[in-house]
Amino acid sequence: MTWLRRFYLSAALWGAACSLVAQPNLDLRGLQGFGLDTAGGRGGEVIRVTNLNAAGPGSLRSALAAVGPRIVVFEVGGVIDLARRNIPVDEPYLTIAGQTAPSPGITLIRGGLSIRTHDVRVQHIRVRPGDAGQPARSGWAPDAISVSGAGAYNVHIDHCSTSWAVDENMSASGPRTLGAGQTSHRVTISHSIIAEALDYASHKKGRHSKGVLVHDFSTEIALIGNLFAHNDRRNPYFKAHATGVVVNNLIYNPGSAAVQLGYIDDEWRDARFAPANPRVSVVGNLLYYGRDTYSDLALVSYRGDAFLGDNRVYNLDGEPMNLTQGAVRLLAEKPQWPAGLQPLPAEAVAGYLLANAGARPADRDPVDRRIVADFRARRGRIIDSQEQVGGYPRAEPVHRPLEIPDDTEAWLQRLAGEVERGASP
Repeated sequence: MTWLRRFYLSAALWGAACSLVAQPNLDLRGLQGFGLDTAGGRGGEVIRVTNLNAAGPGSLRSALAAVGPRIVVFEVGGVIDLARRNIPVDEPYLTIAGQTAPSPGITLIRGGLSIRTHDVRVQHIRVRPGDAGQPARSGWAPDAISVSGAGAYNVHIDHCSTSWAVDENMSASGPRTLGAGQTSHRVTISHSIIAEALDYASHKKGRHSKGVLVHDFSTEIALIGNLFAHNDRRNPYFKAHATGVVVNNLIYNPGSAAVQLGYIDDEWRDARFAPANPRVSVVGNLLYYGRDTYSDLALVSYRGDAFLGDNRVYNLDGEPMNLTQGAVRLLAEKPQWPAGLQPLPAEAVAGYLLANAGARPADRDPVDRRIVADFRARRGRIIDSQEQVGGYPRAEPVHRPLEIPDDTEAWLQRLAGEVERGASP
């Protein structure tokens, strides 16, 4: 059974238990598009990460640079300090199986992952770049996880936790004015915690707390079942010509924008193509205001074409608020939708994601535990530095040798189930 099928079957059972609308018996084996059908590194070489070094033999960087189909597993758990050098992912047919690491799992700090190739699956890791001690507006501006370029497609980021990025926590992008097919496409981000992007930090533009960017001409981008918390804007943001779906996400304490649609006219002044509205299906999402949220913030804003269905917005007093503001053109039909996708009712989303989102829901680190607890208590703020919330994580290395069976895929699914098993809602 695929992860996505397990997700919606489990969610349907949870919803039924809460006397919500029961979902039908789901069969998503035929689901196509958005990169979910990638094999990643299935059938390839199993490469073991045996230390927490930033580079060199046995390191994650070395494993990701290897050529050919490969499954990266971890015989060590703890923190990998990238020392302000992002790890490029340039070789295709890759699975990063963070579920194989012993507790506390794998956390990357002071850098991020830059995926620039196709057929990649990333599971069960945390990426927390932070400001790395760099001065305000000095130019250090990493994403936590980026997917970039025409060759970046069939990418699935599932059950990850990203926070403290200086640019975006996650992004899908590329040479944004060169036309269709020149940017990343067929990307799904699911079951992840996307939180606390830094605001006034080392980005050269100054204030820049951003959740997820879907850049101009990036198409078939899906954000399904994620917890966004304490990002000022881009929760997510689809720019010109971009297409995709935003389904069953919980958005808490955005500042000035939740789901953004639109583009910047000046960026197209000398381009070969004219800009056009993004086209997005926005279904089954839940937005809760926090202390940093503008007093009349809508779920979807600015300029674009959107189908809206079963979304909810609540202010600090629990009162319903507007779904749209600005020049949002409402569509009668979904402009894009994965075949077979059946979302949860919006009111079931918070309980499900609090139990099931993030890198290791059954084994959360202090950062993810705090973010979930802050939503429950309706506290937490947009931050400028990781030092405001305890600083970078520290963990002693934990080693565990792995015995890898012949049926590697079944083994990976079993380990994923162990770290995904939801906490109490």
